[in-house]
Formats: sequence, structure tokens, C-alpha cells
Amino acid sequence: MTAPELKKLFIDFFVSKGHVEIPSASLLPENDPTTLFISAGIQPIVPYFLGKKHPSGARLVNVQKCVRTVDIDNVGDAYHHTFFEMLGNWSLGDYFKKEMIPWSFELLTKSLGIDPNLLSVTCFEGDEDAPKDIERRAVG
Repeated sequence: MTAPELKKLFIDFFVSKGHVEIPSASLLPENDPTTLFISAGIQPIVPYFLGKKHPSGARLVNVQKCVRTVDIDNVGDAYHHTFFEMLGNWSLGDYFKKEMIPWSFELLTKSLGIDPNLLSVTCFEGDEDAPKDIERRAVG
């Protein structure tokens, strides 16, 4: 599968789950003097996680262009890149793990055809630096 085909499959999958496709934001952040470039898919939509209403709704999907320079000295190996695109599906308070976990499994096994026997699941049980993640939802 080519990169454009994979991006289309990802977008179409989440659109079928009620998401609205939003365009990639500019690589130069708007109204954010703390960084020179967009370095993660979530960065342009942070204001919406902080309570601002997104004009396209509470379920979004996108392919965000990103630039990273933090590890620029390592660029060139199999793991470090400077320019890339991140695929993202976003819930702005609309759904959480209960819905997302089955969708992830469906995307991997049905849409991408990955054998479920080749998948592994892990759960971080917590430690002294990072306690166990207990799922909680805000009430109100």
C-alpha cells in the first residue's frame, strides 16, 4: 500500500465513524510563540482540548505535516526524521477508550488486514514515577 492510499484509508475509516476531515495546519504555528514549527499532530488543535469549540465538531481526523529538530543530530537513521506527516483522529470530549480500542482493532485487522494473532496488547501498571492510569471522565 502506498502512503497516499494509507492516508486515504485512515481518513475514510474515521469519517465512517462520524469524524470530519480537517486540513493540515501550516507548519508555522499560529498564535504560539513557544515553537518555530508544528512538531506533532495534536499541536494545532490544543486550544480545542482546552475548551474552545472547534467549528467542525467534536470528532476530527487529519493528516498533519510536522517538522522536528530536537533530535536533528540523529536524522538519517531508521527512526529519526525532520519532515513527516502524522495521522490523527481526535475526540474533543465525545468518546474515549471504550469506543477507540475496538475501532483501532477494526482498523488494523479489517481495514489493513493485519492478522490479529500478530498483535500484542500491553498495559502499564504504574510505578513510583508514574502511577497507574485510572480512567476517569470529567463530570459536569
